Amino acid sequence: MAHERTMTITTQRLVLREFQEADWRALLEYQRDPRYLRYYHWNDRTPPDVRAFVHDFVVQQRERPRLKYQLAATLKSDARLIGNCGIRMRSREAHEADIGYELSPEHWGHGYATEAAAAVMDLGFRTLSLHRIWARCIAENTGSIRVLERLGMRLEGRLRENEYSRADGGTRWSTASLTTSGISTAGGSPARGPRIQSPPGSRAGTVGQRLTPANTSTWKFLRG
Repeated sequence: MAHERTMTITTQRLVLREFQEADWRALLEYQRDPRYLRYYHWNDRTPPDVRAFVHDFVVQQRERPRLKYQLAATLKSDARLIGNCGIRMRSREAHEADIGYELSPEHWGHGYATEAAAAVMDLGFRTLSLHRIWARCIAENTGSIRVLERLGMRLEGRLRENEYSRADGGTRWSTASLTTSGISTAGGSPARGPRIQSPPGSRAGTVGQRLTPANTSTWKFLRG
């Protein structure tokens, strides 16, 4: 169910709803988890950090035209907040957007990220009339890449050593960009399969092979 002023999306196990200012406490609880912090540039999260994080999402709800929908992911069974998922457009005229999601490590491995992201992609294609949706993630975060693959996305490109991890370690990350086009289905895959066009001289292979530093060809979706 979608509305211009408020957004609520119900899936089999989740309710994706608008953020409220008081939600920061639930986010702080999992954003301090070392497993969560592994793929972020910050070393820790403080109450002011997370208050500001949530406040930005609340402000987005009042923007007109609204271009960003970052929703709290809650369990349908007990309304517990376990993460968030959203879709962000640069403009309504662009007909494309990126998605992003995060989940409490205590709830990894149960398909919640895929379920939430599939619902948000469906919002993008069906309600927002987007043509293209893409996502960017740390290439070493294989769990997140598997989520994106389940959504029907394919690797479009990889930027090697372009972002730092935690400030104290100074380790560089590679980031991968994945994309999909078409009309989403409830299961999260495009209803019309895209045709993949590879650049001259590139080699086909599994997504795992394309993520290795030695094989960084750019792959793009074309609308079928």
